[in-house]
Amino acid sequence: MPPLDHERYCAAIATETTLLRATLRGADLDRQVPTCPDWTLRQLAVHVGQAHRWAGEMVRARAVDELTEDDEHIPGFTPRPGDDVLDGWLAEGAEVLVAALREAGPEQPVWTWHGPHRAAFWARRMAVETLVHRADAALGAERPYTADADLAADGLDEWLDLVTDPEQVAGDPELHELLGTGQTLHLHATDVPGAEWLIVRGPERIEVRRDHAKADVALRASLTDLLLAFQRRLPLDSERLEILGDRALLDHWLERTRFGTPEEDEEEPPAAG
Repeated sequence: MPPLDHERYCAAIATETTLLRATLRGADLDRQVPTCPDWTLRQLAVHVGQAHRWAGEMVRARAVDELTEDDEHIPGFTPRPGDDVLDGWLAEGAEVLVAALREAGPEQPVWTWHGPHRAAFWARRMAVETLVHRADAALGAERPYTADADLAADGLDEWLDLVTDPEQVAGDPELHELLGTGQTLHLHATDVPGAEWLIVRGPERIEVRRDHAKADVALRASLTDLLLAFQRRLPLDSERLEILGDRALLDHWLERTRFGTPEEDEEEPPAAG
């Protein structure tokens, strides 16, 4: 499916950051985040804010190469000490990012680590980044979480784009193991008509299409929970998920799509986590 409108992503970054700040407000920021076990809630917040500033500065500067992640190159990259300033620092970072994206427009050439080297990449990546890390914060703070249907569906689309991209599959040994002999996985959102995905694991490439079809294994849940499960934020044993067919095939997929999570790769760019 085609990505969402550039302005929708810009608005989502602002809204999701506001919701993230509300989730963190009043929480114990020293609590560990169960889905990012190397981070506390405070470290998660800093990660998101730094990702916003890093991406925003590359878009603002029309960077042709990746920028170093530090205060020398990126204004305000490190928040001042004190939890009382963290909320405002998060808000400011999102505002700077959204302003840079809106000024640049989606077709502005800029360095990216995947796909077309355009500002549109960062609008989409940062919207999904913030959406998913808001889920991490909600889990860590033990607060409820739901995602807008269009963003949740696009988050699944984007994630599947990333993990099935031929260059990524060729260069990553774990992703290469996703190739197969025609095995199929089906994702079915039970609360949003038409929100279904069919994954076909071929010997040369992995095909993903929006389709309703019988598969070797099917995962049924709300659209929010499908996003969380495929982003490894909701365990397959959760009572909120229904699995029909070959559970081992689904386990195999998730075990090999863990790149970019902090516990797996501390050196991954902040916008990939």
